[in-house]
Amino acid sequence: MAGSIWKLLVAVGDEVDEGADLLLLESMKMEIPVAAPAAGKVAEIRVEEGETVSEGQLLLVLAR
Repeated sequence: MAGSIWKLLVAVGDEVDEGADLLLLESMKMEIPVAAPAAGKVAEIRVEEGETVSEGQLLLVLAR
């Protein structure tokens, strides 16, 4: 879903569990949480708060 990054909830180096919220995406006046597809460590964040993103865009990288 296209929208803008409303809030990053993690930082590089954070350990996350599967299903943990990573960021909030704002689209059509709704805040939509984006969850981790698997447990891992946040290796890279490729977006900034306020940035407009499109469907399918890589937002961050998790390392296992």
